[in-house]
Amino acid sequence: MNRAGVEASRAGRVPDTSRRLALLDAYKRIRASTIALTEGLSAEDCMLQSMPDASPVKWHLAHVSWFFETFVLEAADGARYVPFDPAFRVLFNSYYVGIGERHARAERGMISRPTLERVFAYRQAIDERVAALLASSAIDPSLLDVIELGLNHEQQHQELIVTDLKHHLSKNPLRPAYRAANDNMPFATPETTTGFIERPEGIALIGADADGFAFDNERPRHRVWLAPFAIATRPVTCGEYLRFIQDCGYARPELWLSDGWDAREREGWQAPLYWECESGDNQWQVFTLHGMKPVAPHEPVAHVSYYEADAYARWADARLPTETEWECVAETRSDASLQQRPGEVWEWTRSAYLPYPGFRVADGAVGEYNGKFMINQMVLRGGSSATPAGHVRTSYRNFFAPQTRWQVSGIRLARDL
Repeated sequence: MNRAGVEASRAGRVPDTSRRLALLDAYKRIRASTIALTEGLSAEDCMLQSMPDASPVKWHLAHVSWFFETFVLEAADGARYVPFDPAFRVLFNSYYVGIGERHARAERGMISRPTLERVFAYRQAIDERVAALLASSAIDPSLLDVIELGLNHEQQHQELIVTDLKHHLSKNPLRPAYRAANDNMPFATPETTTGFIERPEGIALIGADADGFAFDNERPRHRVWLAPFAIATRPVTCGEYLRFIQDCGYARPELWLSDGWDAREREGWQAPLYWECESGDNQWQVFTLHGMKPVAPHEPVAHVSYYEADAYARWADARLPTETEWECVAETRSDASLQQRPGEVWEWTRSAYLPYPGFRVADGAVGEYNGKFMINQMVLRGGSSATPAGHVRTSYRNFFAPQTRWQVSGIRLARDL
């Protein structure tokens, strides 16, 4: 959390009015953006849970409100706080063991009650209370940090609403579209010859600096030593990945990590998630947020696991970049030499998700946000077509288990020099 806010609270100072009002404006805007994602969805759409990792839209809508109610409103009022519905404390808790009991993640799709209308009413009630709190100059300054964290947390769930819903809808044999194709959703970039940016050996600074919001796992900023390397100027495209498939990349164990090969056999992977091909015609189709369409060779390949990304890199006589290499180049390039924009893909790195030197978990249940997941996960960098605008920064450390495919995850190559 923001150190300045904590220090102000300890000193008993009145919170910065400009920051408080800016957060009020951001709160209204971000919360409205979440609701906008539900436009055109039915109550049935919002109830779907296609797998344990993907939660129903209704659950996401309630959980982000639960966050503000639990960590902001309860903290502000203490024992005097009257909850919107006491049952929600368990139903919409995600993984905060310090808060208490949680409904099983794999059974979130069973929560038919409360209704979607009741969840919208919950959001409105929480919005009114948080807005009133932010409008008051008497707010505890430390709560401003928690509200800012909550807004960034909500933006993470906005992305999950899109990626989870895509997985839900993909299981419908009608292959329904979430949005019309002319909406501002994923876009294509022309396929060009892959270039490589070379970097000599040396010391680099990695991690978020003291200015602006960052999650605790992005700090502290620290020095790293980098051996000489080169990193591709753009992500791998579908056309390039198709050549890997045609070269029997999914049937060559020498390209795969042992655990990845086991996952490939267990899950029957033959192509990225959402790719389909009628037997014998070699005409690949892909399920998108707009429904089915032909695979576009010039678009970045998406929905591949870390294992697939690593196997492709070996096939291409390359490797995946480390997260420090990725950030070092992204932070120092102000032109288009390192193409990574919202609308493309998160990029797997070869880095395990571990704490930075000097990392400390925050006190209390909110400290469970990131730190306890620093095991059995791999880091992704950049941003994707599902990432909210303004939520992308070079120090952002996304992380998922290596077999994960339902996120908009792709590949950027690197090489040793």
